[in-house]
Amino acid sequence: MKKLLYLCVLILIGCADENTLEKEIAAIPIDVNVARFDQIFLNATPADLPELKKAYPIFFPSSVPDSTWVYTMNDPLQKELKTEIDAVFDDFAPVHRDIKSVLQHIEFYFPEYDPPKILTVTTEDYRKKVILYEDMFLIALNTYLGADHKYYEGIQKYISHTFEKEMIPVDIASEFAFSQVKSPRERTFLSKMIYYGKIQYIKSLLVPKASIAMQFGYTNRQADWAAVNEAQIWTYFIEKELLYSTNNKLDARFLNLAPFSKFYLELDNESPGGVGRYIGYQIVQAYMKNNDVSLRQMLGKPAEEIFNNSKYKPKK
Repeated sequence: MKKLLYLCVLILIGCADENTLEKEIAAIPIDVNVARFDQIFLNATPADLPELKKAYPIFFPSSVPDSTWVYTMNDPLQKELKTEIDAVFDDFAPVHRDIKSVLQHIEFYFPEYDPPKILTVTTEDYRKKVILYEDMFLIALNTYLGADHKYYEGIQKYISHTFEKEMIPVDIASEFAFSQVKSPRERTFLSKMIYYGKIQYIKSLLVPKASIAMQFGYTNRQADWAAVNEAQIWTYFIEKELLYSTNNKLDARFLNLAPFSKFYLELDNESPGGVGRYIGYQIVQAYMKNNDVSLRQMLGKPAEEIFNNSKYKPKK
């Protein structure tokens, strides 16, 4: 009974510390100006083109003639796209608050990073929903119209199920995290897992309110499967001697985004893709819990050192 009471006290203290930290981060003063270029462009006329090119030169490469932009402005499909975006983002305030929260967390954990500009755009490439370009985050709003939107017919469900506006802060955090973690020099499976584990750890700090499912791009059912089967996944990696393998085929099986991971077992169809990333995150999380190091120090540590000092042992 005393042990249970002690455990409850520890949990309450941990929650209090976390709430205090989040209140501190939420109080960081930061101005977030979101330039709705998607609206600006499609509300413009050909006569506005010279001013647009002057104000937003990044979107108007000199190799593209003005006639192309004029055609796009008048394209009925683009007008329809604007209508669809406006319907989903009729109230942009919640999205603005989410973006501000991510930037406040970036300011807290990476104070040396200058606050970026935020611009909303449209894109034809659904693989890059958010792009970090120089000092700007470009957010393609036409990739957040809802998983079942008609525009996404033909896109595989394991990709399109993340096309929800609630994923915008997660995708911003992901794009930023990739910019902060160096690619591993070693080509072992372990090094790659911990590389992605570092990225996922940064995401967990920048969007702490997002569920594990959202942070990994999983469905709730897939996230539950990964949690329940963590020990079995780890045992498989150990028994098959995969940790120090440099076989690039392991990327497609366990690291790349995919409809499922490939153990070559009956359970494959139940598994989410990229379970190696999930294990890498658990290792990094264990390392940070069991070692007195800063975030910046951890990011500079080699994979094997993180693994050896993590004391990682999934519960059976």
